Amino acid sequence: MTTQQIILEEMTPGHLEGAVALSRQVKWPHRREDWELAQSVSRGIVALEEERVVATIMMTPYGDDAAAINMVIVDAAMRGRGLGRKMMEEALAKAGERTCCLTATREGLPLYEKLGFVTTGEIVQHQGEALPVSAPARVSWAGIGDLARLEVLDREAFGHDRSALMKRLFERAKFAVIRDEGDTQAFSAIRPFGRGLVIGPVVARNGAEAKALIDFLLAHHQGKFVRVDTDVSTDLAEWLAGRGLAHVGGGITMRRSMATHKESKPAHHRTYALVSQALG
Repeated sequence: MTTQQIILEEMTPGHLEGAVALSRQVKWPHRREDWELAQSVSRGIVALEEERVVATIMMTPYGDDAAAINMVIVDAAMRGRGLGRKMMEEALAKAGERTCCLTATREGLPLYEKLGFVTTGEIVQHQGEALPVSAPARVSWAGIGDLARLEVLDREAFGHDRSALMKRLFERAKFAVIRDEGDTQAFSAIRPFGRGLVIGPVVARNGAEAKALIDFLLAHHQGKFVRVDTDVSTDLAEWLAGRGLAHVGGGITMRRSMATHKESKPAHHRTYALVSQALG
C-alpha cells in the first residue's frame, strides 16, 4: 500500500468516529466530544484508505497571524511512508503566512525541524486524583459577563487572538477568576476531557495567583481525575505532585515563523500555563 492510494480530505463530523478510533490506537484519552471541540475551532484534514481514517491533523487559527498544529496522528501501519510529512505540509498550507506552534514528541522532532520548526520550551503533563485542598477566598467563579475581559487577558498572555477558542471553552468549561477592585486580573478554567477533567488555560500575574486559581478548581473537584499541562518554566511540578497530580510525561514546544510575517509578541508580565494547546 502506498501513499498514492491514500485520499486527503477536509475533516467533517462524519470522520470523527474514525478519528476517535485512531486516537485510541495511540492511547490518547480523547472522547468524541474532545474531537468535536477541536474540530469546531480548527481546519482539520484526514487521510483515508478505503474510507477508513488513517491519519489526522488540525490547524487551529488564532486570528490572522498565528495558528496551532495539533491532533497529529498517523496509523501505525502507515508510518514510514511519508504520510506524516504530507499531512504537515497540507496543514501548513492552510496556515498560510501564520506563525505556527505545536507540541512535539521526541520521535516527531526530526520531521518538524526539517519543516522549519525550532524548539522553544517544554510542556510537562501532570494528572491524578485531586487531593483535598482549601478553596482560596480570593478566587471566585466567573459570570456570564466576564467573557470579553477573559478574551483580553488571554490575548495579552498568549500574544494572539484566541477569541474563537475562548468562546467555545466558555460554553463547555467553568471559569475561576481573581478580581482586584472589581476588575478581573487572572483566570483559569476546568472542563470534562478524556478520563476526567482538564485545567487550562491558566493566566495569572505571578505564580502565587496561578496556584490559587488551580487550588480553587481542585477544591471543588477533589477525588476527581484531573490533568494539568504547564510550561516547565513555571516550576510547578513538585507543587502539583503535592496536590495528587503526578508527572506522567510531556512534550517539546516548537514554533515556525514565516520570514515575511511580522508576528506579535506575548506580554511578559504574566505567567501563562497552556493546557496542551487547550485541545489536546
